[in-house]
Amino acid sequence: MEYRTARIGRVFVIRFDHGDDVLAGIDRLAREERIKGAWFHLFGGIIDAEVVTGPKEPVMPPEPVWDRVEGAHEVVGLGSVFWEEKTPRIHCHTIFGHHGTTLCACTRRRAKVYLIVEAYLVELTDCEAGRPWFAEGGFNRLTFGRN
Repeated sequence: MEYRTARIGRVFVIRFDHGDDVLAGIDRLAREERIKGAWFHLFGGIIDAEVVTGPKEPVMPPEPVWDRVEGAHEVVGLGSVFWEEKTPRIHCHTIFGHHGTTLCACTRRRAKVYLIVEAYLVELTDCEAGRPWFAEGGFNRLTFGRN
């Protein structure tokens, strides 16, 4: 385990409308507002998303199991944003629900809004952290120090 302290910077209250892509919106916000680290919560409705539901086997690097969420789903999610050089890397875990069926997944590509999604993003400052590529694990890993 490794950890660092951080301070809370700005807090963003965000509304995504029907058809918006939540992941693209968070990426754009991080770029436009120069947010180097953040934690966010979101809730509302998602109609289309590409997700990973876990590894095929518990090995490193993992082989992801991809799935697609289609149709109107209630959604609650949380995630973080840290950079890999010039690219914000978003890590978002989301719970999707529809008529009593629930799926928990890592939302990786696209997350199109159904009706509305509200999000609250808390900027983290005074913390040298990033999310560079971790070759041994096959993913972008939260790392501390200058990035």
